[in-house]
Amino acid sequence: MKEIELLAPAGSFEKAKTAFLYGADAVYCGTSSLSLRTRADMEADDLEKTIKYAHEINKKVYVTINIFAWDEKYEEIIDMAKKLEILKPDGIIAADVGVIETLKKYAPSVPINVSTQANIISLQDCNFWYKNGAKRVIMAREMNKEQLKYIMENKPKDLEVEIFIHGAICFAFSGRCFLSDFLSCRSANLGDCAQSCRWSYNLYAEEKNNLGELMPIETSKYGTSIFSSKDLCLIKELPEIIEMGIDSLKVEGRLKTEYYIASVINTYRTAIDEYRKNPKNYDYTKYLNELEKAKTRGLTTFYFNDRNNKDIQEYSGRQYNENYEFGGKVLEYNQEKSIIEIKNKLNIGDTLEIIIPHKIEPYEFKIETLWDIDTDEKIDAISPGVKGQKVKMKLPIECKQGWILRRKKNYTET
Repeated sequence: MKEIELLAPAGSFEKAKTAFLYGADAVYCGTSSLSLRTRADMEADDLEKTIKYAHEINKKVYVTINIFAWDEKYEEIIDMAKKLEILKPDGIIAADVGVIETLKKYAPSVPINVSTQANIISLQDCNFWYKNGAKRVIMAREMNKEQLKYIMENKPKDLEVEIFIHGAICFAFSGRCFLSDFLSCRSANLGDCAQSCRWSYNLYAEEKNNLGELMPIETSKYGTSIFSSKDLCLIKELPEIIEMGIDSLKVEGRLKTEYYIASVINTYRTAIDEYRKNPKNYDYTKYLNELEKAKTRGLTTFYFNDRNNKDIQEYSGRQYNENYEFGGKVLEYNQEKSIIEIKNKLNIGDTLEIIIPHKIEPYEFKIETLWDIDTDEKIDAISPGVKGQKVKMKLPIECKQGWILRRKKNYTET
């Protein structure tokens, strides 16, 4: 088997470090104004830190400049291209042909990875981009496995192929959507999506002989989210994907938490490594159980197995996990009193799970003692009243800085 890259989202420098800690080979990130995530906490200084840090530990960074740019954006794009020519990331992800031509001029030594937003769905598309200087193509999520196999068998040998294997799916074809712009004057193609497809809508029926008499149609009191899709999950199909020779497996989620990144990346990292060691005994169920703990919507294989798959919609529109949540992050380990940055309320008696890098089974324990971070007095509970709220806690095993704690919710909370 050839080496395969596990590519993680990084909406901030801290998230990039978490992704690398839990087994990502590479991350993708971009500044808020030039990538498709204006709410990502990654500005130019953070981008530089991420690239330098990654290269120090022999990891890779791909920078996203994947907006569809108006003319007034090109001055900023040129400035960024010049910086990237100096910083030398491992690739730039772009879709707009004007942007790509600009990058080739001002950052000629940085490889071009053509974004999924370029709607690459055929061998002809791949050949076109290869002839125009692309090192890698990121395939449209709408493709099925037979189409991907055909491309892998016939593409130029040194053209790399990347696919999405996990995360949110956009309602629109390859993410090119105008719904948000139409309803909210916020352009998804400039990274400012309001996620209008996730909203709940009230539906009405009008009988053609009684125009104006609208009868409400609702699946619940909250309406229905008729455009909202489930999240992609190809953990069961991972062996097929590896065997067909895909170069890079991408996880969506630059706006997700460090807990989500740790859970998902650690699961896929472990699955890839264990499959390579023992392909005949690959058991996807144990990995799926872990992914279920981090999911915020239902999971679907989308069109990977079947173009006629109808199990792709999340009509409730809710984004939640009724059983687990982000508990905290280890800042400093001490045998007696470790320092934890808390992310949700913690109480004596709560069940936590330590997510251990490169191990699929988390370590479960109950909180026995908490100490106030300032006074060192014992306390019964603590809430994240301020950003970066900390607490002291006795951990049952030795933990490294950056390890993530998952909190199991009590049934009374759901």
